[in-house]
Amino acid sequence: MTAIQETTQTGLADRYGRVATDLRVSLTDRCNLRCTYCMPEEGLDWLAKPELLTDDEVIRLVSIAVTHLGVNEIRFTGGEPLLRRGLVGIVASTTQLTPRPEVSLTTNGIGLARQAQALKDAGLDRVNVSLDTIRPDTFKRLTRRDRASDVVAGLEAAQAAGLTPVKVNAVLMRGVNDAEAPELLEFCLDRGYELRFIEQMPLDAQHGWDRSTMITADEILETLSGRFALTPDDASKRGSAPAESFLVEGGPQTVGIIASVTRPFCGDCDRVRLTADGQVRDCLFARTESDLRTALRNGADDAELADRWRRAMLQKLPGHGINDPSFLQPSRPMSAIGG
Repeated sequence: MTAIQETTQTGLADRYGRVATDLRVSLTDRCNLRCTYCMPEEGLDWLAKPELLTDDEVIRLVSIAVTHLGVNEIRFTGGEPLLRRGLVGIVASTTQLTPRPEVSLTTNGIGLARQAQALKDAGLDRVNVSLDTIRPDTFKRLTRRDRASDVVAGLEAAQAAGLTPVKVNAVLMRGVNDAEAPELLEFCLDRGYELRFIEQMPLDAQHGWDRSTMITADEILETLSGRFALTPDDASKRGSAPAESFLVEGGPQTVGIIASVTRPFCGDCDRVRLTADGQVRDCLFARTESDLRTALRNGADDAELADRWRRAMLQKLPGHGINDPSFLQPSRPMSAIGG
């Protein structure tokens, strides 16, 4: 039995018994915002078009992940995935796979008002929208763009199209928007959105992340508890989900907190990432990548690509190591990795 035949009998397992079934696919490293915790005001050196996977190449690799490797969840990310012209077609092809995976999108919401219905018609199941504040002045300060109303319109369009549950992701910055957490939660509760606060992670292009200035999960809970009664959602089965869920005022509505830094959940991780230029990343904070694009363009068949992908997962470390003194931030920023 060949090495390929041997490895095709398993999914994306690593050496620590974890199996990746959730694939995050970056469709572009470009973004139309300039969030201060992500990239400099002038932007970054974007990937050249020949380096990017074509629509057909994205679809082929996603198909291999689903049909050969046991992946059952696909999340399209960026940069900003709404900037990808072929997005609707990629979503449509993905939702036609058998077995059909759950398909979602992480977006900053700008342009979502125009595309929400088309994405729903293509089969998209739901969206995660990044929104750190509902105050236009704070939004402009954080993103260096005056587009808060566009994001709000995108949220409304997603809900109207049935891309539910609509989830909102928020990062709190000390002295900028941390005091606004309760009003953001109230905004989401009033509209039926599911809010999740995310601890700021060391993934900025400037490498300026400082743990001492990060708003921790405990601080977020303390701030929210000043206005709302929060209790752990014991009925919620977290499993590999990154967010800890809390009932608001006894429920049924909840708020989530993703404490990637202070409460790592690496032992239950079931995610793998594919960058816009065809590199497999076994961890958001990985220092190494495995190239699928070159093999794909050199004529590798599906079995060989699947085998390469499996072998890539064997490099995965037991944890991201943020709390280790030897931790080094990945060379790629979040916009070029895909969340």
